[in-house]
Amino acid sequence: MVDMTATKQTILRTQDLQAFYVLEMQGVQKVVKAVNEINLQIRENEIYGIAGESGCGKTTLLKTLFNDIVPPLRLIDGKIYYRINSTEVDVTGMSAEEKRKLRMEFISYIPQGSMSVFNPVQRIRGTFEDFIGSHVTEKNRQEIYELTYQRVVDLGLPKNVLDVYPHQLSGGMRQRVTIALASALNPRVMIGDEPTTALDVVVQRGVIQMLTDIQKALKNTIIMVTHDMGVHANVSDRIGIMYAGKIVEEGTTEQIFAEPAHPYTRFLINSLPKFGDKSVRDSVPGSPPSLADLPKGCPFHPRCPHVKDICRQQMPDFTQLDADHKAACWLVGEQQHG
Repeated sequence: MVDMTATKQTILRTQDLQAFYVLEMQGVQKVVKAVNEINLQIRENEIYGIAGESGCGKTTLLKTLFNDIVPPLRLIDGKIYYRINSTEVDVTGMSAEEKRKLRMEFISYIPQGSMSVFNPVQRIRGTFEDFIGSHVTEKNRQEIYELTYQRVVDLGLPKNVLDVYPHQLSGGMRQRVTIALASALNPRVMIGDEPTTALDVVVQRGVIQMLTDIQKALKNTIIMVTHDMGVHANVSDRIGIMYAGKIVEEGTTEQIFAEPAHPYTRFLINSLPKFGDKSVRDSVPGSPPSLADLPKGCPFHPRCPHVKDICRQQMPDFTQLDADHKAACWLVGEQQHG
């Protein structure tokens, strides 16, 4: 993990970000509040992890940060800022062409499911050439191939990987090739949506090691979503805990694991298996709320063993526990302020 002692500039920032799915079902409009008033400050040269149960809005948050707003997803309110060439730029109002120029050069995306990246009837080389050629128009085909080949070699992939079809690669190898593609133009920010999903633990380790090697080499920023807290413990510098479309706790990895403040965070960590401990692990009670029908007040209150009356009425603001550690919980605020 990156040394967090030095002060770093914010490379990506959100301000009161709201991104909802607006659906029409049998003449009735349904609003799914997947990203609900989120304020993030992602720093340069760090790995920022986002954790939470399935269905809490993690993938939608990544798509929104990537500025990939496609119906039925709508940007309801808020701003997204990228720091480009030392200048903070509001990207929420950019045209499609302006967004295209930013992608792969400033920011890239590693989606869930590597097969979605590739053309199944095209060799891997063709996919690389198409992606790089669409963003680096001044380079000819031979230069693009040389750039592609060098990236594959630098990342330790087999030299012949460019000459095969996607279905000829294992799931782990396809994921490595996808990561190589996302890093091809040395982007300042890489977004990874569950990059180790459906891989066995040995292959997971190889994929994660590749990501961390790229981050160290490029000194860029990686924003990574995974529900696997064990992965976060090993690679993330800071972690945002997401629940029902909101960030409910944020801190350094050490703070989140050593001193989890929000009850939901404590459940996530206590559910992890431990060597030598054969006792039954406690999972979060109940089920996550529907993002189309959120409870009033704190969205975690129907599942929280410490619920108070105020929890049912009002969403708490963040309580700052340390310079890098904050939590949105009435219980935490009571402990801090009485």
